[in-house]
Amino acid sequence: MGLLKIEVEYSGGQEYGPRYQELARVVKAEFPEADVSGSVGRQDSFEITINGQLVFSKKELGEFPNEDAVMKQIQNAADGKRMEKIPVDPPCVIM
Repeated sequence: MGLLKIEVEYSGGQEYGPRYQELARVVKAEFPEADVSGSVGRQDSFEITINGQLVFSKKELGEFPNEDAVMKQIQNAADGKRMEKIPVDPPCVIM
């Protein structure tokens, strides 16, 4: 397993800091060797970079990421596999 460097740029809004802190907690619980850092950045941002590759952008998609999808991309990085950009979950449609 190689070095895992996860960086999160998040907005200074009320819900953003706690979301970053929870994501950091979950990542460190699963990957204790990971270097997880966060910084307050642009308005409405929640941008996740793993080993220098942007894997999620709230600025682009308008929503927060699915935690399981983030963890999958971190596992891919840990395994030396290709990472993919995380899409927004499709809405649930009840017919």
